[in-house]
Amino acid sequence: MPHIVLQLSGDRDSDLMRRSIQVIHDLTAEVLGKERAVMATTVQFIPCDQWFIAGKSLADTGGSAFHLDISITDETNTKAEKARYVRDVFQALSSLRSDLHEACYVHLIDARAAAYGYGGRTQEWRHQQV
Repeated sequence: MPHIVLQLSGDRDSDLMRRSIQVIHDLTAEVLGKERAVMATTVQFIPCDQWFIAGKSLADTGGSAFHLDISITDETNTKAEKARYVRDVFQALSSLRSDLHEACYVHLIDARAAAYGYGGRTQEWRHQQV
């Protein structure tokens, strides 16, 4: 039941947005074992003159970037799964944007089951029902 927030540098690009969401959802399901039916995703495009790496804007240096936050329930994935996810997301988005800067971040947010949920119920409640 991950909540996914993707920021992409540059002007709004519907095709890039759809392809990026598809690869992120695929990897979230395949690598992290999360259910697609409850993946909620938001996407925001940030103008290159508002995205800075090492104090310089992408408008000045060229290239592109992304930032991905994904909230997952704590203790549901191993360190190896999370490391693979970070690697695979960067590789997948690099295939969509050949000029991707290395300083693109993937942040897996391990949220406690008692403090995270959807549909008015916590993940802790769901776990106790099994």
